[in-house]
Amino acid sequence: MSAHRRYDEFANGSLDEYCPWLDTDGNIINASDGGIIYVEGKYYWYGMKLRPLPFRGDGEGGQTTTVGVVMYSSLDLYNWTYEGVILSCSTDPEHDLYGPMRLERPKIIYNEKTKKFVLWCHYVKYPGDHGLAPGTAEAGAASSDAINGQYEWHGCTRPIDGAGAVKDCTLYKDKDNTGYFIYDRVTGEDRCLHIVRLSEDYLAFTDVYRRIDVACNREAASLFYHNGYYFMFTSGLTGWEANPAKYFRASSLLGPWSDMGDPCEQDTTGTTFQSQSTYVFPVEEHPGLFIHMAERHNTRNFERCSYVWLPVEFPTSDTLKLVYRKSWRL
Repeated sequence: MSAHRRYDEFANGSLDEYCPWLDTDGNIINASDGGIIYVEGKYYWYGMKLRPLPFRGDGEGGQTTTVGVVMYSSLDLYNWTYEGVILSCSTDPEHDLYGPMRLERPKIIYNEKTKKFVLWCHYVKYPGDHGLAPGTAEAGAASSDAINGQYEWHGCTRPIDGAGAVKDCTLYKDKDNTGYFIYDRVTGEDRCLHIVRLSEDYLAFTDVYRRIDVACNREAASLFYHNGYYFMFTSGLTGWEANPAKYFRASSLLGPWSDMGDPCEQDTTGTTFQSQSTYVFPVEEHPGLFIHMAERHNTRNFERCSYVWLPVEFPTSDTLKLVYRKSWRL
């Protein structure tokens, strides 16, 4: 595809297809497990830049990064311009960000009081292998004065008691501007989603938290609010293999939450359409329209993972569903 050709639709392809999405320079968009934030009339898409390698351990796999978190911008959600690296890996072996490592599932929210953009992620130190030991399952934070600026690294920690391992995570900014960190917490044999209120500057955790008992053994949470309800998409725990999604609903962010089942209509493969949830964001120009972002992991070449974007549909005011579309337009 020419770098000058403009997109006018979202192309998800067939369930076994990895559709490349090119930026305005003609390069493959490589923003794994990130999110979207809308700032002053423009959408910003960010994520971890993966390597063109298959899955391997000991820092030799494509699932790790030696670059960091990158960002793209768009006015129409179809055509994306590369903004650059916003949180860079380090070449200093003593630095937290020495690569290869992982800054998985980075999410950004804006703090109205401090005027800072705050990023949290699932941090895994060099060489980027998942684990439970210190440094292999942490919550990492960074911030910037500008959405597309250079983010200052603030280090990493573990919420609640400093002990439970941090796996997949996301951020949510509520209507009253309170920030929340939602994550898959592992303590011994127990594994369950937890939600923790952030400090006023979003850079630390408070002692206000809830264990979401109905969401144990779930990960890849993505939340949004609509019609008086909080909705949360999740996936199961099968590593890089896709599995059935499940969504939850609550009237209050701190619960109680209700298990609403699989949102994917006619997903005969039981794989969330061969993808895993990443984020949900509202389309500013279309009130009531939310896009569910998911990723189709390519374990043969992680640079060639593809992105599956679908509109969230609401059969009733308190239920939702996802219907697969090979392509669609706003």
